[in-house]
Amino acid sequence: MCEKFSNLMQGKFEMSMMGELTFFLGLQVKQLKDGTFTSQTKYTRDLMKKFGMEEKSSVKSPMNTSVKMDMDADGKAVDQTRYRALIGSFLYLTPSRLDITFVVGVCERFQSTPKESHMTAAKRILRYLKGCQEVGLWYPKEGGFKLIGYSDSDYAGCRVDRKSTSGTCQMLGNIWVSLFSKKQNSLATPTAEAEYIVAGSCCAQVLWMKQELRDYEIEEKVIPIMCDNTSAIAIAQNPVLLSRTKHIDVRYHFIRDHVEKKDITLEYISTDKQLADIFTKPLCQSKFEKLKNELGLIELS
Repeated sequence: MCEKFSNLMQGKFEMSMMGELTFFLGLQVKQLKDGTFTSQTKYTRDLMKKFGMEEKSSVKSPMNTSVKMDMDADGKAVDQTRYRALIGSFLYLTPSRLDITFVVGVCERFQSTPKESHMTAAKRILRYLKGCQEVGLWYPKEGGFKLIGYSDSDYAGCRVDRKSTSGTCQMLGNIWVSLFSKKQNSLATPTAEAEYIVAGSCCAQVLWMKQELRDYEIEEKVIPIMCDNTSAIAIAQNPVLLSRTKHIDVRYHFIRDHVEKKDITLEYISTDKQLADIFTKPLCQSKFEKLKNELGLIELS
């Protein structure tokens, strides 16, 4: 089938077969018997040279848990071009480095008027990457096709406008396939509302993925979405619209409809096992390393 496809493509387009994929647009690929490893090691090393971090010491995490970034109106301004170039470089790196997704998103919010404190936070990401340049994503050959979603939020995590940060990831077996980390569009009053909103976003994503899997003749019945907030789960399962939930935007209530149809199910998971936690807030080193490994971020020996 591969030869047939190759001949078909070469007959229609001006192209040639270049053998097994090993390098593509900065992404290094190693195809082994028991799985595939993707990384951007060379790109990371080039970043160290470009921004003069070769002689700097490394750190164990991309963001300190005690840091709460804001506009820093009284702070010293820095070169916008250099700051934006640094953020853009990080964004190109995130497809293989999920561990910096959240902190890059936070630093990205201050591109219009970056201050020294923002540049310090961005350079800490570089120092973190310096100590783990060989890390990449491991896709094991075995693992099954059980689709599971994880959703979490950091309530009122943004100090500028007090909006919550949403984080979701979807796993196919034990393989990461999709994620997002972003600030919510509207203010959430209770914690449950913030959790319910992000669960709705996760629901939309897993339903799309469920449809995509049908093209590969893989039929998923009820897809679990793991949530660490019991109140948000109760809202989705309760058919009565209470006064405390009527202010939640109607478009988020479609998750309740899909729970009733048994397309998805909201299940409780403890915060310690919530994979999406790494996409919503800075974590202590032990938990950060634990979630990193569970997402398949390893250093290939």
